[in-house]
Amino acid sequence: MQEKALTSNVMNMAVIISALGYFVDIYDLLLFGIVRRPSLIALGYTDDKQLLDLGAYLLNWQMGGMLIGGILWGVLGDKRGRLSVLFGSIILYSVANILNGTVQSLEMYAFYRFVAGIGLAGELGAGITLVSEVMTKEHRGYGTTIVAAFGIFGAVAGGLVAKMFDWRMAYYIGGGLGIALLILRVSAYESGMFNQLKKEPVRRGNFLSLFTHRPRLSKYLKGILIGVPIWFVIGILITFAPEYAQMLRIGIDPSTGKTIITGANSIMYHYAGAATGALLCGLLSQYLKSRKRALLLFLIADALCVFIYVSLHGISVVLFYAFTFLFGIANGYWSVFMTIASEQFGTNIRATATTTTPNFVRGAVVPMTSLFLLIKGYSDNIITAALTVGIIVLLVAFVALWRTEETYGKELDYLET
Repeated sequence: MQEKALTSNVMNMAVIISALGYFVDIYDLLLFGIVRRPSLIALGYTDDKQLLDLGAYLLNWQMGGMLIGGILWGVLGDKRGRLSVLFGSIILYSVANILNGTVQSLEMYAFYRFVAGIGLAGELGAGITLVSEVMTKEHRGYGTTIVAAFGIFGAVAGGLVAKMFDWRMAYYIGGGLGIALLILRVSAYESGMFNQLKKEPVRRGNFLSLFTHRPRLSKYLKGILIGVPIWFVIGILITFAPEYAQMLRIGIDPSTGKTIITGANSIMYHYAGAATGALLCGLLSQYLKSRKRALLLFLIADALCVFIYVSLHGISVVLFYAFTFLFGIANGYWSVFMTIASEQFGTNIRATATTTTPNFVRGAVVPMTSLFLLIKGYSDNIITAALTVGIIVLLVAFVALWRTEETYGKELDYLET
């Protein structure tokens, strides 16, 4: 493949559109966790155990949809182009979220979260692939960092919207933001690498090729495992923050005996920290000229925060939310994790790998919550269950990172054969 003219401008149209797209994506993705309790209560489920178990059930439907969507959009991204995925995915998840605001039963709630999950799966991978392919190797880390850091603020926006409107309107607003974004997408341009790839006599978007070549499979699996702790923290620790706060006796209202800690606030503060962390981790990787060393430092901080989080007995509400923010910074290595996912593979399989990797990470919430609920059932202690799952995924992530190749400064204009 011949050399293409790449840009060093970190505020090019690909970065701007991908960042805005990821903002809407994260808003819709995290909105369920934010409105989980009020939406389920409105549907008639008020028991604390029901709210936890049904929350995990619906989250699994959403993440299951993302697993399927990750494969679908990833293959389409390499076969039809990065922009086709950006358009198609946003239409699907926007419509699904609007319909989600109309649900009257748990079954329909699960169905629309599944459809929304399929749609949400395409946005980030296509955006990161596009940005990686239009920028120079020295500057693409800045571009992907801007996309991740700005996009993560979508969760903060979701938390604020949930405070001002009821849960149904919050879903309508999310869907409306997505539809509005389609207008801006008209000005986007396709990756030059992909345009050149279409002229090459090579198979594109072969998902199975990630599994039929042992070295390729190894780096693909390691890329996924590095990111799993991020969604262990989000899916099990932060989403169910009210349940942990209740057990740790944080923010207990004397008149009701219930905690005043909410999922909406916990997600909002955590993601405000995660946006900061994404920016810091990305800049650190550029400063160190090493993706691996930046990830190692953030993984160590993340592991420490997991153990502190489940030990915060009786602290004030302000301190709990402050730590949730700090936890978000440590857990905010998503930008560098996604950059590595994109940098490890050739142009003919890059969108497939980059899109499926984060969705398998998100999809890992399904087995993690299943194991979490199983252990909780035996121990009747959510902290014991969370620590058991957390120790497993963190240890695996450290090993995977240790065995992952350094990708900083790697040329991306090549094919997988």
